[in-house]
Parts: sequence; C-alpha cells; structure tokens
Amino acid sequence: MAVQTFAYSAFLRGPSQVLPSLDDADVILERRDEENLVLMRVERFEATASGLRIAARSLAILAGRQPDLAEEVLAEELPWLHWLPETERGTCVRELLADLVAGADTGLLLPFARNLASWRATAEVWSDPKPARELQGPFPGDGPQVHRPLPEGAK
Repeated sequence: MAVQTFAYSAFLRGPSQVLPSLDDADVILERRDEENLVLMRVERFEATASGLRIAARSLAILAGRQPDLAEEVLAEELPWLHWLPETERGTCVRELLADLVAGADTGLLLPFARNLASWRATAEVWSDPKPARELQGPFPGDGPQVHRPLPEGAK
C-alpha cells in the first residue's frame, strides 16, 4: 500500500488538498512535537485488522499443534530468537503469540510491541556471553539487612 506524507498544518489549512490522496494511499500527518497521525479509509483499516486476526490465529493454531515448526517460522522473521537459550524460546514464542492474538482481536497491539521489544532486549543480552553469565548468578549475598519500619507514632 502506498503512503503519502503531509504536514499536519497543511491538513488543518486545507483538508481538501490532503483527503483526495486517500483514494490511492494511506496518509501520514506529521506533527512537530507530537506523534504522527495516520489517516486511512475504513475499508482498508478493516481489511488490515481482519487479515491480522486470521494470520495471528493461524500461527497460534500452528504453534499449538507443532511448536517446533512455529518456533522455526518465527525464527526466520525474528532471527534474534537464536540468541535465546533453547529453554526460553518456547516461552518467548507462546507469550508473543498470545499477545499478538489478543491484540489482533482487540486492536490493542501495544502490549505485543512491548513484549516483542522486551524479548529482543533479553536475546541481545544473551548474545554477549559475559553479561549473560553474570546475570545467571550466583549473586554475592542478599545485600544489607533492612529493618521493618516502625508504625507511625511508635517509638
């Protein structure tokens, strides 16, 4: 799908100059100090949402029946999965797919995006043997002892 970009101020000054672009493209409205906005026709929005729901559920069904194949498929799209220990890959795939299916169903994909970023950061740490080794412990002690605070007004 083609995308055209306009300044948000241009849209405010003359929407009739921007809206015809929606016939052939989605429109990004760039704002200076805020997140950009996207305009699209509802038919394209609904088609995208429907396609995402079907793809997410299909992949989740595949993962349920053949977890190794689902992991292999996702590793092609997310090559950093290779850096995770084998014991963590299945958990990663299950969590990402659960968030993706829930997000596709509700339209709330930010939890999926956050979890994806979190797992990627985890994989990046595992890719460097020194911090990976350090994060596995053992850890020196439990730290200083902290006493429970006294109730207010107690001596």
